Amino acid sequence: MAGANIYIWRKIPFLRILLSLIAGILIQWYIQLPVLLLWLIVIGFFILLIWLFFIPIFERYRLAFLNGIAICILFTAMGSLLTWYKNIRHDKQWLGNYYKESGKVLVTLKEPLIEKTKSFKADASVNAIWQNENVIPVKGDIIVYFKKDSTLDQLGYGSQIIINKPLQEIKNSGNPGGFDYKRYSLFNDITYQVYLKPEEFVVMPGKNEKWLDKFLNKSRKKVLHILQANIKGDKELGLAEALLIGYKNDLDKNLVQSYTNTGVVHIIAISGLHLGLIYWLLVQLLKPLGKQHYFRWLRPLLIISGLWLFALLAGAQPSILRSAVMFTCIVIGESFLKKGYIFNTLAFSAFILLCWNPFWLWDVGFQLSYTAVLSIVIFMRPIYNWFYIKNKALDFLWKLNAVTLAAQILTLPLSIYHFHQFPGYFLLTNFLAVPLSSIILMGEIFLCAISFIPVLAQLSGKLLSWLIRLMNSYIEKIELLPYSLWDGLQINLLQTIFLFFFAAGVSFWLMEKKTKGLTVGLIAIFGFAFLRSLSFFNAQQQKKIIVYNVPQRRAIDFIDGKKYFFMGDQDLLTNDFARNFHLKPSRIFHRIEPADSINDLLIDGNFISYKTKKILLIDGNISFDQDIDKPDIDLVVISNNPRIKLDGISKALHIGKIVFDGSVPSWKVLQWKKECDTLHIPYHDVNEKGAFVMNLR
Repeated sequence: MAGANIYIWRKIPFLRILLSLIAGILIQWYIQLPVLLLWLIVIGFFILLIWLFFIPIFERYRLAFLNGIAICILFTAMGSLLTWYKNIRHDKQWLGNYYKESGKVLVTLKEPLIEKTKSFKADASVNAIWQNENVIPVKGDIIVYFKKDSTLDQLGYGSQIIINKPLQEIKNSGNPGGFDYKRYSLFNDITYQVYLKPEEFVVMPGKNEKWLDKFLNKSRKKVLHILQANIKGDKELGLAEALLIGYKNDLDKNLVQSYTNTGVVHIIAISGLHLGLIYWLLVQLLKPLGKQHYFRWLRPLLIISGLWLFALLAGAQPSILRSAVMFTCIVIGESFLKKGYIFNTLAFSAFILLCWNPFWLWDVGFQLSYTAVLSIVIFMRPIYNWFYIKNKALDFLWKLNAVTLAAQILTLPLSIYHFHQFPGYFLLTNFLAVPLSSIILMGEIFLCAISFIPVLAQLSGKLLSWLIRLMNSYIEKIELLPYSLWDGLQINLLQTIFLFFFAAGVSFWLMEKKTKGLTVGLIAIFGFAFLRSLSFFNAQQQKKIIVYNVPQRRAIDFIDGKKYFFMGDQDLLTNDFARNFHLKPSRIFHRIEPADSINDLLIDGNFISYKTKKILLIDGNISFDQDIDKPDIDLVVISNNPRIKLDGISKALHIGKIVFDGSVPSWKVLQWKKECDTLHIPYHDVNEKGAFVMNLR
């Protein structure tokens, strides 16, 4: 076993470096070591490695273990340094170091306006701020929302505007199990946002454009024009735009949900699947060059150029750029290295990407891309060999499905961990969707190439529209089948790791006939089962009250074991987006299901008794008799904008704590907070601190 480990380290040297870099990234994000200490470690161990290089060969061989330790520590420290410098908050020119609410801000729009339900949205880079008539150059990005207005026609990529409204710091909702939007934004250098009405900004003359971005935007507009002129049907056009260049503004939301629920949403998201298809096409087209000795070098150059051209035209999104780097490394490894080892190539490409942006380590797309490719490399061939099919067409279809099956083995734990669901019929949907989407993508490329011939373009557009309609219809029908989606799955990080070890151990046992692999797999699945049973036991014992942070709405869950009773605005029962975004993650996290009633919950008008707690809900005008014996109220939840005076209520009741929910106007909360401070009443503002959770166990 030790010999096998040494073999792996020697065969995949970049794996050791990659793991060290990842360790450094994690250490710096969660522990945050001083940057001076990190520099001292880097310099010290770099000098040690130079000394080890120049000592006699015999001594160098004897101290080989020290050389390995020094390399690991050096790259760990480098990972921490890269993480520190990538954090925009550590930049001396970060706008947060200088910005005050009274100052004006000059920003440049980084993209065309994206239409939302009630506004237009665009990411913008901050160029300067005005403080006391001083112009200070700053760095950092913000999200700008514009109220829908006809004057926005002049805005687009490169437009510069002066904002005279205070920026709002990006915050999380703070609901249990919710998405960490603040961290996600920070990883993209975004720390503020603002909503603008026409009178709150001024458009500057001229535009601040970069030639490459300008060229790409024009190219994307040209492609969109070709698709819009030839693809008929709103659903069909929206999918065609997303499939070819990642343009998602016209996508039908219900259709996206259908693709998600059936396990083929990766078709819509521009990712490694699309670039892999382009890579395969370029390899097939340029095969003749590989046979010519003098032009052999030209083949990888053209393949890499084609990959990057498609990646740039597809919007240069992080997911597609990461895939471009990965496939570039694969092309170089296969073309110029002797028997290029794919695992080493993957480790090297991941190392390059994390050096460029350490925060991609937390990106779900990054994680799924590498686990999918790794899973395909390991398992595709053994799965494909299950059946021997003479017919070439059927064999090709089986090969595609073997790829799909192989990719699922290592991506399944991550998918459940991040998305909390598993599509029951993913094989059925992928069986048709993967080859059909590949044909559609090739057809769209062909359509763009012959768009100058109207007759051919129209015929191609009609055929593509029919193929997309066929694929959409198939996906939507599969979604309607019983048990098509296993939803509400919840596993923690340690359980996910146990699943990876189980898959790795059992696969090693099956492919290499090593019983140690089976032992590891059984231990891992036992650990997973133990942790999962423990989580179910804890869920059965829980008793909680949760007041959620839902903008402009009241939302309260009373939890008893694995059941909950909801009290709040009724539109949350019908508004799928608001419910899924704000409430569903918590309910998955707590493993709870709705109930018509739960034990010990008594409701008497505005007064609620639950277990040992007394709760008062105030959402309108209310008055109390000031008795000599004031009753105790453990929790007062205030909603909407009632006309009340807290001092009057405090004279009638002993108040344990006041919670202001998301439906209370911010200006009113400020008034009530001052009253609470005067009356010495503890309070909790969900808009500021996130959801309020009271444990009753």
